[in-house]
Amino acid sequence: MATVTTGIGSRLASGIASRFGQEYAPMSFLLRFGKREMLVCRDFRKRFYPVNPVIECDTGVQPGHIEVLLFGRWLLILSKAH
Repeated sequence: MATVTTGIGSRLASGIASRFGQEYAPMSFLLRFGKREMLVCRDFRKRFYPVNPVIECDTGVQPGHIEVLLFGRWLLILSKAH
């Protein structure tokens, strides 16, 4: 069963945003699948390297996170649920 949290502004969403460093992301939502979380948001960071136009994978800002950039615009952050 998946739990979906949407919107920035609620206490839970703002805590999630600060944990992932996404305080200024215009729209994001969190999906929780058991012990795993997936945060989906628009990517606002300037990348100083050529990005694959379809999919780009990288390590996250915190240990245990994986960032997947889709189509140069959507950022999926995969992690363990806290």
